[in-house]
Amino acid sequence: MQKIHATTVLAIVHNGEVAIGADGQATMGNTVAKSNVRKIRKLSDGNILAGFAGSTADAFTLIERFDEKLNAYGKNMKRAAIELAKDWRTDRYLRRLEAMLITASKDEVLVISGTGDVLEPDNGIASIGSGSMYAQSAATALKKHSTQMTAEEMVKESLHIAADICIYTNHNIILEKL
Repeated sequence: MQKIHATTVLAIVHNGEVAIGADGQATMGNTVAKSNVRKIRKLSDGNILAGFAGSTADAFTLIERFDEKLNAYGKNMKRAAIELAKDWRTDRYLRRLEAMLITASKDEVLVISGTGDVLEPDNGIASIGSGSMYAQSAATALKKHSTQMTAEEMVKESLHIAADICIYTNHNIILEKL
């Protein structure tokens, strides 16, 4: 049985604002299984945003675990991310999960991978999923040359550019900002 996957998630920190967005497409092999999947979640009383890419069930498991870590570590996003990554690497069950997360607070954006990595991007742009490099390229250009735009506008435009190029990304964009 083929897994449901494929997406594009992008987060940008710009001018004191954080925005995260994702397209709505989930594919099964080379077929669109669903076009309006909600891949962004508000956690920690709306103070932290999380977006996922990869196998849907695996991603939900990881978001639940991340939320548990947030509660255990006083809503400290970086500490919660590091603890989740440690568990992800060492726990036999979690190691098999095929997903990635982007987490965002007012101050920072992190990428959490299944290999135990917690990455904080240098330029305030984080992307994951099938169309991530298209979205990240567009976001990098916009952030450099269109500084008057808001983080939310940059995320939206970058995801639309990715959707024009990547067959695993659609124009059903969900956005959240802090």
